[in-house]
Amino acid sequence: MKSNVIHVCYSPRYYAHTHTNSMEKLAAVAEVLAQKSYIELVEPELIDVQLLKKLHDPHYVDAFVQGEKPLASAQGFKQWNEQLRDAVLSVQGGQLKAAELAFQYGISANIAQGFHHASYESGAAYCTFNGLALVAKQNPEKRIFVLDCDQHGGDGTAIFTNRLTNLVNFGIFGIRFGCKAGERSLTRYIHPKQGNFDLYREAIFEAFQYASHWEADLIIYQAGMDCHQLDKYGSKWLTTELLYERDRLVFEMAKKMKIPLLFVLAGGYQQLDDLVPLHVNTFKAANEIYFP
Repeated sequence: MKSNVIHVCYSPRYYAHTHTNSMEKLAAVAEVLAQKSYIELVEPELIDVQLLKKLHDPHYVDAFVQGEKPLASAQGFKQWNEQLRDAVLSVQGGQLKAAELAFQYGISANIAQGFHHASYESGAAYCTFNGLALVAKQNPEKRIFVLDCDQHGGDGTAIFTNRLTNLVNFGIFGIRFGCKAGERSLTRYIHPKQGNFDLYREAIFEAFQYASHWEADLIIYQAGMDCHQLDKYGSKWLTTELLYERDRLVFEMAKKMKIPLLFVLAGGYQQLDDLVPLHVNTFKAANEIYFP
């Protein structure tokens, strides 16, 4: 593998046709990235289901894998099918592979979303299994710091911080979504109308201070785009330019502190024509910082 590119996990199996565009967007982003010389796409295996049973309630994992209702559709995808199952299992396999790549190269990505609302016994809000907590579970000797910049608080990850002592969740969001603060769950709420980017920047600095002090071994960055001003859930003051600045700042600080970083797409609910360029911008920002 080349070392002056961003190693990005993706498989055509990630695609699943759903009533939302959340799995469809993964393929749309990958299609654009495949043309970029600074990206090397890496195809992961499906995850071994036994690994998911170590993280989640085994009864829930079995129900999803076998398509048993109601649990199989608890995360909100109306129609369970084998394509959806394989997409989810592939994305989770990609998380573990991308974590490996981040430890190896210092920066990596998984073209993925659908993690942070899943808790121990069930999925929720289009998140089936918690691929953020999964990395902590599979790397017990490493300290995993999640910087969650999705517009919705990661309530599922917050719950997992009580189960995994090597996991910290630092959420910066405009919609709390039941995300509770705790010993290793830090929350920064920034008002979607009255907030501003100075507050956001300050929260990112705070996150990195914490990560450095805690001696994090890996940062998993949820580079959510649902906080964009034109998203139905967005913050009115967060422009395309400011989100690009957010991404650059995160990458700059991780690189400066020499903490390996893995990033994922997280949320974003605009039409694909408007949304895909926003997600692609995150990869552009990473390339600018890591390979100037």
